[in-house]
Amino acid sequence: MAFGVYIHIPFCATRCDYCAFATWTDREHLFEAYAAACRREIVAAELPAASSVFFGGGTPSLLPAELLCSILEVVPRRGDAEVTVECNPESVRSESLRMYGEAGVNRLSFGAQSTAPHVLASLGRSHRRGDLEAAVATARSAGFTNFNIDLIFGGAGESGDDWRASLDDVLALSPPHVSAYALTVEPGTPLALDPARHPDDDDQADKYALADTVLEAAGLPNYEISNWARPGHECRHNLLYWRQGDYRGIGCAAHSHSSGRRWWNLRTPERYIAAIESGQSPVAASEDLDEKTRALEGLQLALRTSEGVPLDAVPDVPELADLVERNANRARLTLDGRLLANEVAVRLIAR
Repeated sequence: MAFGVYIHIPFCATRCDYCAFATWTDREHLFEAYAAACRREIVAAELPAASSVFFGGGTPSLLPAELLCSILEVVPRRGDAEVTVECNPESVRSESLRMYGEAGVNRLSFGAQSTAPHVLASLGRSHRRGDLEAAVATARSAGFTNFNIDLIFGGAGESGDDWRASLDDVLALSPPHVSAYALTVEPGTPLALDPARHPDDDDQADKYALADTVLEAAGLPNYEISNWARPGHECRHNLLYWRQGDYRGIGCAAHSHSSGRRWWNLRTPERYIAAIESGQSPVAASEDLDEKTRALEGLQLALRTSEGVPLDAVPDVPELADLVERNANRARLTLDGRLLANEVAVRLIAR
């Protein structure tokens, strides 16, 4: 049975203008204590063997490689487990990747977001043009063939030509997996405080449609609203989420799920470390889903994927005719449906 482990690394060199995640730019002095706390949480949890492990953040590649690998070392995992580390392009080092590979990391995810310098600046990104190409080359030299490239569309000043160029630049690197997300405005971020930089819905819809056309033509079919991959290179860890599987979150602010129960850890690294060091639970809060809520949530998650949902979960009404395609016993979102997925999700029927 699939079981995932997510390990949150809450450290960044700089904070992007759109980011509302639990990350900090001034906590390098906590690196060793944080890694030790993660190891203790993992060992105490007595986890089953993981089918996937995902280091997210934050910027996991900012953590010294020996500390990241020390965390991975205590994670029980299957021999064929998918193990992913998120990396900012400018933080990729050949020695770190060598250590990752020896520790069992077999997948990388590069946060590129764009290849246009003015768009990167508008997003508050710190890497420069050329860093992504160098990072991918370094990864391949270190033996990594399975990797993802993250993109964000809708940044201020991004023209249609800019977005097409970013897609072309990424595809020139022959990635087996690409993620493309619409820029969202999160409360409390610098982006939220600057309406002049807020994205336009119609512009984002056009850019999403272009991404789908270009990526599909390059041999990367869409398998989840924001994700495209060569067949066989879909991210197993992400699919576990969309299939409502069980997973354990390790580290501050990390979320976990087991058979309809969800819980999450204390948000700040200091409080998390203090709880672990004192032998207390790092859990901040939890919730239990009743059977009906869990069934509906399962449909809403599955709707996002190319697998779709059972035919009878989507009412056969005229307003959904262009948003859903029906064949065999499944209903799946069309391209327009992916753009308006929430419109379909609120109408789902859990049996």
